[in-house]
Amino acid sequence: MEFCVRSIPRILMAAIALAVLSACSDSGRGGNEASADAGSGVADGKPMVVTTFSIVADLARNVGGEEAEVVSIVPIGADVHTYQPTPPAIASIQSADLLLWNGLNLEIWFERFLEGIDAPSILVSEGVEPISIGVDGADVPNPHAWMSLSNARLYVENIREALIEIDPDSEEAYRANAESYLAKIDALDGTLRERLAAVPEERRVLATSEGAFSYLARDLGLRELYIWPMNADAQGTPDQMRVMITDVRQSGAPAVFSESTVSDKPARQVAREAGVAYGGVLYVDSLSEPGGPVPSYLDLMTVTTDAIAKALER
Repeated sequence: MEFCVRSIPRILMAAIALAVLSACSDSGRGGNEASADAGSGVADGKPMVVTTFSIVADLARNVGGEEAEVVSIVPIGADVHTYQPTPPAIASIQSADLLLWNGLNLEIWFERFLEGIDAPSILVSEGVEPISIGVDGADVPNPHAWMSLSNARLYVENIREALIEIDPDSEEAYRANAESYLAKIDALDGTLRERLAAVPEERRVLATSEGAFSYLARDLGLRELYIWPMNADAQGTPDQMRVMITDVRQSGAPAVFSESTVSDKPARQVAREAGVAYGGVLYVDSLSEPGGPVPSYLDLMTVTTDAIAKALER
């Protein structure tokens, strides 16, 4: 695997420092933010792994286990598409040992800061075959590749190899952790496909606010409709709403869903005017806090797919 080697600019380091310091001050928030020594970038001699958002952080923690410290720059519940890191009132922190990010046009705010990074950085989506989505008349890759469990396998494998490269002494642990986690991903993949198999063909339409479910829809054999393509773009414009209402009526979609990081008002309005049910909230761009409905990636996939199945079966 090839790594991009550059030097971390001041604004990104400030954002990372803020994430780390926040984690230190709130150790009760469980597995979504890891406590670390902000002065050295390493806790107890473990490599410090900085990720862009909570889903990648959870995958990294499952591979890193006890051998690595993992933090997420984007807080739980925030929108990774539009997040803007604000430099905190601190001078600097030592660079991370490894940076993990999704790519595929997801973290545009992060890409601006990649120039001159010292720490190795990898795209965890490397190897994914992207599905195109139309944005402003152009086809761009849909960044939500983790919404396919088969793609999640690639993410885990990429993270494993990256950790081994920076910390070869812990290779055995990283390989064992990854193997165990991949087995869970494979088992869940079969369970979720079986869960959706009972939905009648005429009701296999997934209508959502954001076009974030292309990979999940492909895997589960669903037709996808959405109000806007990605959260970084205009949301719920009159034209988007008019087209979506028509599409929902014509498609026979049983329900319209919103996502946890956006307002539910557009989805509810489309459902109301199209004469269908509001299906509830789906999770895609962020985990929840520990104790919430989706504290892990596997929980996110389970809860979201179950909500879709229940609404389509009604």
